Amino acid sequence: MKKEILLLKGNEALAYAAVRCGCDAYFGYPITPQSEVLETFAELQPWKTTGMVVLQAESEVASINMLYGAGGCGKKVMTSSASVGIALMQEGISYMAGAEVPCLIVNVQRGGPGLGTIQPSQSDYNQATRGGGNGDYEMIVLAPNSVQEMADFVDLGFELAFRYRTPVMMLADGVIGQMMEKVVLQPQKERMSDEEIAKRYPWATTGCKNRKPNVITSVELVPEIMEKHNLHLQAKYREIEENEVRYELSGSDNPVLGIVAFGSAARISQKVVDLAKAEGIEVQLLRPITLWPFPKKQILEMASKVKGILTVEINAGQMVYDVRYTVEGRVPVEHYGRLGGIVPSPSEILEKLKTML
Repeated sequence: MKKEILLLKGNEALAYAAVRCGCDAYFGYPITPQSEVLETFAELQPWKTTGMVVLQAESEVASINMLYGAGGCGKKVMTSSASVGIALMQEGISYMAGAEVPCLIVNVQRGGPGLGTIQPSQSDYNQATRGGGNGDYEMIVLAPNSVQEMADFVDLGFELAFRYRTPVMMLADGVIGQMMEKVVLQPQKERMSDEEIAKRYPWATTGCKNRKPNVITSVELVPEIMEKHNLHLQAKYREIEENEVRYELSGSDNPVLGIVAFGSAARISQKVVDLAKAEGIEVQLLRPITLWPFPKKQILEMASKVKGILTVEINAGQMVYDVRYTVEGRVPVEHYGRLGGIVPSPSEILEKLKTML
């Protein structure tokens, strides 16, 4: 199958890309604003074309534990949900991080706390980057800001998940999930056979024919052994921090002010950069593509050029603390955001930016 160009919603692109990249299984539960993911799988019926398993689980808790089992067998597995559903998965995510089971988890965020609203938000930043489950674990977090990236980050997410044997989260939001754009879909990849999986992934529980049996677990009752395993995980996380930081810079090369924003807030902030330039204010925009690992070196470089940095987030201010921690007081760092599902406009962000001059 060749590359194909379609007009799709972000949620639809996610499902199309999963099939194209050779995903083995999707386990999920419908919840606004990402219900189209499961609906699109039902329309595509990949079980007839690639053999991919698509299952509507009885709950989000069931979904993440199905990922744990299938992912432990070396399969490419994914789930998607929205905010409150991801909150229910936190125990399973922690288990998978401890057991080093790769998977892709997609969060199309909505507002909270609690059940909150079905409108878009970016208020799960802390849940994703701090690890909402228990223990000293990290998780790679990719933040798409277009429908194309919703598709592209599926393949990238699986690549990173298997390279480092870790859960990977795609942190989108209701704006990106529901908006429609032109998408270039990649050619179809073949799913790996059980024999290929057993050969490529010696850690996977693929049966013990001609090899030692594997048992994947996140529990160890001997403190010294558990500490050794945790130190191994921490070393892996430092390797990821060194090699997998992704970001995008745009706007002025000689900025007076800087903006740091991710996802749909970065799309809005791009317009702010243009409006500011029209008024003679040079602004640079840094978009973290990986929220973890966080682009600390690049933000420090921005801080060396500007009078101040504004974080734009559709929340009460979460990433702003990481930016402040990174710049260590070198320049003022302020936040602008809206709550309750309200998306900030470029004009109101520009007015906030002007107060920092």
